[in-house]
Amino acid sequence: MFTEHHRRPMTAAVLGLASVLALTACSSGQQAAGSGDADVAKVDGTISLTYLQKQGDQEYFVGEAAGAKAKAAELGIDLKVVNLGTDANKTVSEAQSAISQKSDGLIVVVPDPAVGPQVAQLAKDAKVALLTSDDQICTTGPDPSSCPADALVPRIGFSGAQMGGEVGKRAAAEFKKAGWKPEETRTLSAWKQDVTVCTDRVKASKEAFAAGSGAEVRNIDVPTDNSPTGAQDKIAATITANPDVKHWVVWGCNDENVQGGVTALENAGFKADDVIGVGLGAYLACKNWSTDKPSGMKAALFINGEDVGALAVQTMYDKLKNGKDFPKEAFAPTTMVDASTWKSAGVTCG
Repeated sequence: MFTEHHRRPMTAAVLGLASVLALTACSSGQQAAGSGDADVAKVDGTISLTYLQKQGDQEYFVGEAAGAKAKAAELGIDLKVVNLGTDANKTVSEAQSAISQKSDGLIVVVPDPAVGPQVAQLAKDAKVALLTSDDQICTTGPDPSSCPADALVPRIGFSGAQMGGEVGKRAAAEFKKAGWKPEETRTLSAWKQDVTVCTDRVKASKEAFAAGSGAEVRNIDVPTDNSPTGAQDKIAATITANPDVKHWVVWGCNDENVQGGVTALENAGFKADDVIGVGLGAYLACKNWSTDKPSGMKAALFINGEDVGALAVQTMYDKLKNGKDFPKEAFAPTTMVDASTWKSAGVTCG
């Protein structure tokens, strides 16, 4: 899914270009590109926007596109949504195409943040407004985690620390309710460990669980590829390597990791009462609640892509029509749901 999640290895071309841009910025003493809204003129007529999305056929991003289109229709904006898949190079070519077609603004979810400097430079040179959603990009280098704050492109999305904290807090409440002995329990953190936003979420989950549970429960970190099957395979091996553990608490970067963990535990013979899974997304977690069968998936944080898409378009409109500066970051709301509340919360369960 969603992670702001799947990060592909950087191609040599992308790495080379990012390095050149970074060196140019350092040697000149200037940023390689603006922060997303420098030298952008207000638009008097109809605003034209292009939304470039990675993994546009994934459920979260389908919802994000729908939210963006609905908001664009409401505001009278001409919006084009482009599915980049997982092709980092396509990000650049589609950005060039959008600029040549006179888009007033670009909203980008990059398959790989390494293309950030090039996309930012293209937008700056064309005096086109640039905004990211979900994943951050840096104007001066390929890695947003080591980027100076003033070189990050403004972003619309969710707060990783807030999301992870909510997951850990709910996991702690479920643990206390279950009454398990800490020495018979393990927490399991599953995520793609080279994705910065995933690490932020998991770190916050660990901290919130420790604070909320009031117990010292040993944690096991499991590196995954952020997919359900990838997580399931890695977690199954972890279960086998820890035969004395009676109870498991599972969280991760996204629903995929937690669903993989819950499935692996079920396959290993653990009953639903011995598993606490707290998802992040709810788009997979809800499938566990669509039947009467007991599930180890106890709750999930609902992150609504439609909210992000709508907020991104609204933020662009406010800049281009009214001259309002982009916020450095703006966060959409989240809601914790479970088997009894997911339908009323509006979770779409495909």
